[in-house]
Amino acid sequence: MPVVKYPPHITENDCVILFDGVCKLCNAWSQFIIKYDTQQLFKLCSVQSPEGQSILKHFNMPTEHFDTMLYVEGNQCFDKSDAFLHIINKLGYPWRVLYVFKILPKPIRSWLYDRIALNRYALFGKYDTCMLPTQENESRYLKAEDKK
Repeated sequence: MPVVKYPPHITENDCVILFDGVCKLCNAWSQFIIKYDTQQLFKLCSVQSPEGQSILKHFNMPTEHFDTMLYVEGNQCFDKSDAFLHIINKLGYPWRVLYVFKILPKPIRSWLYDRIALNRYALFGKYDTCMLPTQENESRYLKAEDKK
């Protein structure tokens, strides 16, 4: 039986959302996840963090510029609209109804996602530095010491 290689800091049952920590839209998305992920299925991880950087390298993704959210489930990685749809589907009702957009052909979904992602700083703004998690939400963020 082949040995499955998981990304750094991630194990078989982990569901990790990697996001741009200086993007205001991405931070709002993270706060949305914290609020509506009542089962705490997801861990969050900034792509600028050491953990995020090592996960990006594992999947041969760029580590200097970030134009997509990534969703990692075990040893699988999803990006763009696929990442969004996987996450929304796991959040349950009422958010799961947005999964209906999966019927759109992937090239169309990707084009729409890219329009927002490539213009997110101009549309929503940018922080000078990554936002730090609040003490009450700190456990929702992936940390290197979580998985050794």
